[in-house]
Amino acid sequence: MAHHAPVAVSAVGREPELVIFDCDGVLVDSERISNDVLARMLSEEGLSKTLEEARRDYQGLLLGDIGIAAEAELGRSLPPGWLESYERTRAEVFRRELRAVDGAAAAVAQVRDAGLAVCVASQGKLEKTRLSLQLTGLGYLFADRALFSAHSVARGKPHPDLFLHAASTMGVDPSACVVVEDTPSGVVAAVAAGMRVFGYAADSDEDALRQAGAEILDAMEELPGRLGL
Repeated sequence: MAHHAPVAVSAVGREPELVIFDCDGVLVDSERISNDVLARMLSEEGLSKTLEEARRDYQGLLLGDIGIAAEAELGRSLPPGWLESYERTRAEVFRRELRAVDGAAAAVAQVRDAGLAVCVASQGKLEKTRLSLQLTGLGYLFADRALFSAHSVARGKPHPDLFLHAASTMGVDPSACVVVEDTPSGVVAAVAAGMRVFGYAADSDEDALRQAGAEILDAMEELPGRLGL
């Protein structure tokens, strides 16, 4: 047969059974909001950051690691309760401004309708993921037991722990999992987990996603077709 499957498929050799979605930047359009709040609050502490610099330096990191990195740059500790204050402020802005990523709801629904399992695996806390999905009307697409947080495993992305935990809990072999990510660290984690991975590049660095090992997805509407559904 002349037609060859993409390398990522032949490497795992399995039809997809589970699609694992990152939340921020894949399902909900939150990265700009989160990093704008972060840049503003860090600038108030004397660490001048633009939105673009915050995204470059911190996007895809665990919140605790963002705090550590910011303190290293500042040369001093952030005030007590600063991270909690950031989370509260971000949630307030989410309630006013957060929207679903274009095409995300339809793509997830089509994947589900084709008989594949779906779940969410995020660096953020579960309560943040639940809030994000609720505010954007995506909550009905995912069972609560199908939401996973890096706070539940030993190491967050770029390590594979979160994706392997999600696959194990969902009862699917990693080789039958497909991940949709928007950060190089998330792509690296998926590759390390032995999973096929799409890099959603509408608002991300396409070259960086590709170099990390992703197949590029320019629009969420493309996903079902790329999965052969």
